[in-house]
Amino acid sequence: MEIPKIIQNDEWLAPFSQTFFDWIDLSGKKEAELCGDQTLYEFASGHFYFGLHRLNGKWVFRDWAPNAQKIYLIGTFSNWLDEENYRLKPLGNGCWEIILDEDKINHGDLYALSIHWNGGSGKRIPAWATRVIQDPDTYIFNAQVWCPAEEFIWKNGKNSPLSEPPLIYEAHIGMSGEEEKVHSFDEFRTTILPRIKSAGYNTIQLMAIPEHPYYGSFGYHVSSFFAASSRFGTPEDLKLLIDEAHGMGIAVVMDLIHSHAVKNEVEGLGKYDGTRYQFFHDGPRGEHPAWDSYCFNYGKNEVLHFLFSNLKYWLEEYNFDGYRFDGVTSMLYYDHGLGKAFTSYGDYFSPNLDYEAVVYFRLANKLIHQVKPNALSIAEDMSGLPGLAAPISHGGLGFDYRMSLGVPDYWIKVIKEKKDEEWEVGDIFYQLTAHRMDEKVVSYAESHDQALVGDKTIIFRLIDKEMYYSMRKDQPNLSVDRGIALHKMIRLITASCAGGAYLNFMGNEFGHPEWIDFPREGNGWSYRHARRLWSIVDNHELKFHWMNDFDRDMIALIRKKQLLGIPEIWKVWENRSDQVLAFTRGDLLFVFNFNPQQSYVDYGIPFEPSKFKVVLTTDSGIYGGWDRVDERVAYYSMPSSGLESQHYLKLYLPARSAVVFQKEKIKRII
Repeated sequence: MEIPKIIQNDEWLAPFSQTFFDWIDLSGKKEAELCGDQTLYEFASGHFYFGLHRLNGKWVFRDWAPNAQKIYLIGTFSNWLDEENYRLKPLGNGCWEIILDEDKINHGDLYALSIHWNGGSGKRIPAWATRVIQDPDTYIFNAQVWCPAEEFIWKNGKNSPLSEPPLIYEAHIGMSGEEEKVHSFDEFRTTILPRIKSAGYNTIQLMAIPEHPYYGSFGYHVSSFFAASSRFGTPEDLKLLIDEAHGMGIAVVMDLIHSHAVKNEVEGLGKYDGTRYQFFHDGPRGEHPAWDSYCFNYGKNEVLHFLFSNLKYWLEEYNFDGYRFDGVTSMLYYDHGLGKAFTSYGDYFSPNLDYEAVVYFRLANKLIHQVKPNALSIAEDMSGLPGLAAPISHGGLGFDYRMSLGVPDYWIKVIKEKKDEEWEVGDIFYQLTAHRMDEKVVSYAESHDQALVGDKTIIFRLIDKEMYYSMRKDQPNLSVDRGIALHKMIRLITASCAGGAYLNFMGNEFGHPEWIDFPREGNGWSYRHARRLWSIVDNHELKFHWMNDFDRDMIALIRKKQLLGIPEIWKVWENRSDQVLAFTRGDLLFVFNFNPQQSYVDYGIPFEPSKFKVVLTTDSGIYGGWDRVDERVAYYSMPSSGLESQHYLKLYLPARSAVVFQKEKIKRII
């Protein structure tokens, strides 16, 4: 077998070549076993067969429940009783079916299954249900017949509009508005989508889309994998949101949870047919010790059929443009990576690696790009497994990007543990640019994780209680000045060093002051912290809009220069004691002075003979700075002695500020 390109590019992987040969061989065999003469695209079509469908004047319902002995379709049409007229017939191989006249069931009817097995029975929401609602009074979940008279018409096509590196706006529908309630798809579409467009982000990552019983789980305990959460609106509402985003040139990706499932038995997949092992591993391997959830059995063909069909379903039915896979580390390792420090290649390629999950990922990513060639596939992984975001053809797992989880953790550590005078610019640059050359990463300073109760956003760590007392423009405060200045610098250096894509969580662009805390018993079921306070950024008597305006212009510059599509980032200058860092990317020069007190006059940055103009500075007065940088003049590098000597760009670098220069052509006079 030919040596995979990933090993050719990294000789340190050579001792682990057999691992790569094994997972290439196993994924090939599994694909052949699943598909036969079909493609993965054709195989992943279970949602067209299972579940409830109206076909040729009949209702057809099918399900897979191999341990069941009897199954009844129950609902408003049967008074929720086990009626023989609604009893399913076994088809073999664990499959069941019922065919009903069209007038037996109507759009909007509620339904479920009554599954009987040896020694027990139970009500179950069908695993393939595409619409599930919760009664507001009893809190009981049921599937709902959803077959509106008019089919949804896509106005903006079904191809992803994304043709540039992703600038991702991570968002949660329910907490996206300012009122203390669960907000809707329609409200997000009409009020938040225009904000995202104005902010310049070209991709939205939507959290908590598949149905989940507990709102406070942030959508990570999924119960119905094919049903968009009805607490936000109807399927058509979600489709309209995505369609209008596409009309704005914005792609929409979904947070995908295939790493585990909620344990709930009535509205989830737990003991669906009376057994623990239908969808999940039996015994300890089937339970996640930290998440109180069940773990899928990726070695079982029927489970792969379910999960692969789920991937195809959201891409085609709702026109999503890809996925951010949650909990990838948990899937890859038998110990879920809990408490594990991955410090050597041996930590990755050990008996702890779950080959069934590796095969799942290789085939899942292959399928995603069969459905949508330019779809995004992003891995949320903290281990850094070599090959994770390398192409399948190179021997990798096929993700397009890996979340750079270490970056936000690094920023928290720096802010918490080091005085401003101790910030090491060389270490900052290294941490922000360190990733494998054969993979692209999504870089970010903070996501939703850093805003949850028990943690703090960057702005709150920097300013703390002064957020509540000194954010009016007529209230001078040195702590606030420091916090706003560093907030801009941290985001600028993170975004400009991003390894292929950049992410921001909703509201963090303007320094949202509050943490995230969903309604729960411990807070009196309050929505106070499960919302976004847009009024404070709209109020120009407050300082929040300074951070928002800077973020908007930063994102606009990144897009204009197509910066994240340029892989090379060259360090030009690093002075640890001065806390000054300079680097180039494309034709832009970034200069940071992290020194909290010392401004520098005529600070020399070594450079070739060049001319520059200022295109962005954190010190601009329009962003809450002090306008200490002259943005009108041209800046030339000058020789230190003779014309052939080292040239230096002499700059005024105000304390705690950053300047972005664009290199310009020098007109030569002969």
